[in-house]
Amino acid sequence: MTPLDYEFLRKLLKERSGLDLSSDKQYLVESRLIPLARRGGLQGITELVQKIRSGAEALTSEVVEAMTTNETFFFRDKIPFDHLRQTVLPELVQARASRRSLRIWCAASSTGQEPYSIAMCIKEFAGLAGWRIEIVATDLSQEVLEKSRSGIYSQFEVQRGLPIQSLVKYFTQTGELWQLNADIRAMVQHRQLNLLQDFSHLGAFDLIFCRNVLIYFDQDTKLGVFDRLAKVLEPDGVLALGAAESVVGISDTFKPYPERRGLYRPNPARTARSGIAAMTPALRAAAAAAAS
Repeated sequence: MTPLDYEFLRKLLKERSGLDLSSDKQYLVESRLIPLARRGGLQGITELVQKIRSGAEALTSEVVEAMTTNETFFFRDKIPFDHLRQTVLPELVQARASRRSLRIWCAASSTGQEPYSIAMCIKEFAGLAGWRIEIVATDLSQEVLEKSRSGIYSQFEVQRGLPIQSLVKYFTQTGELWQLNADIRAMVQHRQLNLLQDFSHLGAFDLIFCRNVLIYFDQDTKLGVFDRLAKVLEPDGVLALGAAESVVGISDTFKPYPERRGLYRPNPARTARSGIAAMTPALRAAAAAAAS
């Protein structure tokens, strides 16, 4: 792979997925794209780049998918799911008692272990019997969404993070594979989505899991994602980020949830300022006059 090939791929991946590769990640690109090139009958990455430059859109999508498929496993990092059971769900059940419904978004959901972990927590939470629960799982990659829809996992995948009692309770074994039971699979809707684009069409959510994806974005891209997340999260909703992620020092759209690391709430002060900024000059003047 020539330096020009690498720069072309860096720019392409940044534009299409937000993935911000440093200058020393050639080995990562080669390890993921050389097998893709060979499957397509191409000699190597230089030929792959030439084909992309000629307008091969399907190949471009395959390249983006190959570079953005990230690791996941059931109940990853454990603490966010403890927070979900012990703090987030009890508070949301109380706050939504009149409407008896919850909407949860799992962004960058990969092969489904995270949204299904959330679904299992919901299933076991006593206060939600009879409620309408909607879990939306999104990812840039259609391939991983298809695997997630199937709910079929290898022995290795179910051994990573999944308690044995949950395996027995929620999965059916078929040969060397395990499939999630239909009732858990039915709790999760799947949609292809690029976090770099507008996602207001998804509607409003009470809880958003957006974990272990923002670490691959640069600061400006993170800021844009945070601003868009704030617009689809209810004012008293909760945002869960990954262990290595934070809004602190990047955006004031959210504030840390007290004593619950990795959880954030919308910042009312920022919301109020955004509302004022969106007003026409006449409306701002009227609001200022009313306040005085």
